[in-house]
Amino acid sequence: MAPRVTERKPPFWESKRLEEMTPDEWESLCDGCAKCCLIKLEDEDTGEIAMTRLHCKLLDAETCRCSDYPNRKQHVPDCVILTPKDVSELRWMPASCSYRLIHEGKPLPDWHHLISGDPDLIHKRGASIIGRTLSEDTLFDPDDVDQIEAWIVDWEGNEP
Repeated sequence: MAPRVTERKPPFWESKRLEEMTPDEWESLCDGCAKCCLIKLEDEDTGEIAMTRLHCKLLDAETCRCSDYPNRKQHVPDCVILTPKDVSELRWMPASCSYRLIHEGKPLPDWHHLISGDPDLIHKRGASIIGRTLSEDTLFDPDDVDQIEAWIVDWEGNEP
């Protein structure tokens, strides 16, 4: 009698569309890069988005996690609560974002905690913003665009 071969069931991120994921699956897909928590500027004329080295006041810069995730909209009214629909519409989503990768049919990177089992590997590999940003609260006047523009950076490795 031949040994029984069991087929490996693909992980949820390979077998489901973002819209089909449970809330727990959806949340677990976040890689913890915290790039979505960066202050972004949009050129009103061109629509071009610029990322900065400034992060939301709620971001815990030591862990790359929101310090009050369940209540973030109460503290930061313009915080974007990401949904599957948003992934295809938000032009500022980083190319390395797990939600974006899955939406585009691409694989998760080897440093992703769902692949590696190590939630700190993203930081060790330099794929997160950990240790490279300051809180938006460090600005004296958050409405002073010139002050914010001084913090523009390209997180994808290109010249800003």
